[in-house]
Amino acid sequence: MITHKLVPLLFSVAAMLALTACAGVQPVAYTGISSSSQLKQNRDDDSRKVPYKYAAPVVWSRYTQVMLEPVIVYQGADNQFGELTRDDRSALANYMGQTFSKKMATRFDVATQAGPNTLRVKLTLTGAEKTTLLAGQVMHFDLAGNLYNGVQSIRGAQGAFSGSVSYAVEIYDSVSGQLLKAYVSKQYPNAMNLPAAFGSLSAAKTGLDKGADALVAEIR
Repeated sequence: MITHKLVPLLFSVAAMLALTACAGVQPVAYTGISSSSQLKQNRDDDSRKVPYKYAAPVVWSRYTQVMLEPVIVYQGADNQFGELTRDDRSALANYMGQTFSKKMATRFDVATQAGPNTLRVKLTLTGAEKTTLLAGQVMHFDLAGNLYNGVQSIRGAQGAFSGSVSYAVEIYDSVSGQLLKAYVSKQYPNAMNLPAAFGSLSAAKTGLDKGADALVAEIR
């Protein structure tokens, strides 16, 4: 039971956690990706997870095949990997390639070369945050942490000390080379997702799972 004396403390801790969350990685229109100059700030409801995007008028149903390029690990000066090691970056890139390929195969036939009615998808891993060791897990058992994460879950926002992943998606007509859609995204687990809090890269991988699902839903 929460006593009156604990209420101010809980709100103080929640406010501190909010400030911590605001200091997290905020994706940019990465200057080193091909579509950077065409990306515009997203002012729609999904801007928290897709801050920049570009879209041409497209009838997605006319495309029946997809060709996925190998995932690129972004090397630009504005990358957001922080202290993430090269091995961790490679691990996430490999996971991203496998996950997006598997999800896209539920909507398209997978092609190995350009051709009619075929999309070419370019994926660029641009940044990631690890879940903070101990703090990220403790917040799921701590009273104030649960209060904060509960609110974040309702808002669709990132949990306290939780990891995340940032990346760019660029979709082209494989024959004409026309850019059809591009966006920068930041994905993370639901703030109340306890299993994703364990393992330094688990949250980022869960974010990639969600991102792959979101992409398929966008181009159905």
